[in-house]
Amino acid sequence: MVTKRSGVEQIRMELWKNKYLYLLALPGLIYFFIFKFIPIGWLPMAFQNYSPYLGILKSEWVGFEHFARFFGNEDFIILLRNTLAISFFNLLFFFPLPIILALMLNELKNMVFKRFVQSIIYIPHFLSWVIIYGLTYLMLSKSEGLINKIIAAADFARIDFLTTPNFFWGLVTAQVMWKEAGWGTIIFLAAISGVDQQLYEAAKVDGAGRFRQMWHITLPAIRNVIIILFILQLGSVLDTGFEQIYLMTNGAVSQVADVFDTYVFRVGIKQGQFSYSAAIGLFKSIVGIILIFLVNYGAKRSGEEGVF
Repeated sequence: MVTKRSGVEQIRMELWKNKYLYLLALPGLIYFFIFKFIPIGWLPMAFQNYSPYLGILKSEWVGFEHFARFFGNEDFIILLRNTLAISFFNLLFFFPLPIILALMLNELKNMVFKRFVQSIIYIPHFLSWVIIYGLTYLMLSKSEGLINKIIAAADFARIDFLTTPNFFWGLVTAQVMWKEAGWGTIIFLAAISGVDQQLYEAAKVDGAGRFRQMWHITLPAIRNVIIILFILQLGSVLDTGFEQIYLMTNGAVSQVADVFDTYVFRVGIKQGQFSYSAAIGLFKSIVGIILIFLVNYGAKRSGEEGVF
């Protein structure tokens, strides 16, 4: 009993000592508890013909019927292709961009200008996807878009950016890059700030320029952070963001725009097929977990720290 009270007392002291840090983390913890932890209790829906009137306990069990239906659906290959393509473009073009921006910002010596640039590139993160789509429409619309007006003024044919399937994946990737790249630099700038400055001084003595310092000191110092974020990014490879894709989708691009998230909304939510949508969500989660474990294992085998 004495040990138990001692442990409880230590927890209380720890909470009181770092109370402001825990208060700062509280909104995030509440979010994950409500939207990530509580829904775990509804996972049995994926193996039932769930009825809201009967509930989880009384609904009919059907095993893997919904999974078989999903994998046998002719839309599955299209959904998988579109989802993986958009995720691949994000990994290829968006993921390195915050690293590059952080390295460039770290080289700025004028602190006033550096903070100004940081503020400018952070702002898009706080805009909703509705506003982002509105700006995209104003820029790229065939009839009213600024870019097409410039093209028409130069006596060239207008380009239908928003309804041409070949442009869709590039457009959604460009939107993510513009909206989130600046915000993503925060973690990398924090990691760079922890690099021992004596390493740079020693490199300067050896005649290393800024590029060589960045290549041989800064990048190796933040390599673990890059790997951890890459692993976490792979974990959400089947989550492409419902709101953005839904807003950008129209009839002309539906074949390249339909992803798992929009399919779940259309078939699972609008048509009331809750168990079917739960099965799709569980499939996505399992794939994400497997990818995280595999890539984390590879990182550990390569001598990196990994996520766990």
